[in-house]
Amino acid sequence: MSNSEALSKRRLVVESIAARIRNGEFTPGEKLSGEHKLAEEFAVSRGTIRQALSELQQRKLITTRSGLGSFVTFEGHRLDRTRGWAQALAETGLDIVTRVLDITRITLDEIPGLPAEVAVTDAIAVRRVRAVRDEDGAERPISLECSSVPAVGPLVDLPTQGLRDGSLWASLKAAGLVASAGRQRVDVHRLEAWEAELLGQPEGSGYLRSVRTSFDAEGAFVEHVVSLLDPTRFSLVLDFGD
Repeated sequence: MSNSEALSKRRLVVESIAARIRNGEFTPGEKLSGEHKLAEEFAVSRGTIRQALSELQQRKLITTRSGLGSFVTFEGHRLDRTRGWAQALAETGLDIVTRVLDITRITLDEIPGLPAEVAVTDAIAVRRVRAVRDEDGAERPISLECSSVPAVGPLVDLPTQGLRDGSLWASLKAAGLVASAGRQRVDVHRLEAWEAELLGQPEGSGYLRSVRTSFDAEGAFVEHVVSLLDPTRFSLVLDFGD
């Protein structure tokens, strides 16, 4: 096969998958089929598929990690973060209550754990507590999160105007920022006194801490969110294999 033929086949794979992502057939964060299945679908070699996936990753349309895929679950339910955290939790069938603690303008050095490559001068921080409301009306906190988003366009007015329809996801979408790819890490965090008070837990309790940074299809910064998750309700699931 000539170099031009190989390039043409790779381009076909790249543009086909990119089009599916943009038209919603593949949702952001969805795990693609393995190299073997993709090679069969497009009738190309696995080498061509690897090259195509590498290009898609460079465009920040996908992220790849050979043989692996991970996601957070809530009481056994896989959470679809593409439509917003609150909706994903509500779809588990529980009565989820979200309380916004504050929305403030901050600077770069006030964003905890922000990757060095993120280029942003000013940002808006949104802190929220989420709770499950029981049948007796009692609210039991399950998570505390701080989301930092770029202070651009209509997002600049969040501190005074509040969230669009009560949703940060909707506010970001209205500003033209839709997450397409990103990076996430999860570790164990010991609650500080103020965190423990908000979550109704003893100081020093171990909580899952998820730190996620997302970008849009063009590589622009969308959101950096640090979430503290009740380990009795949330878990991290790791898939492996092709």
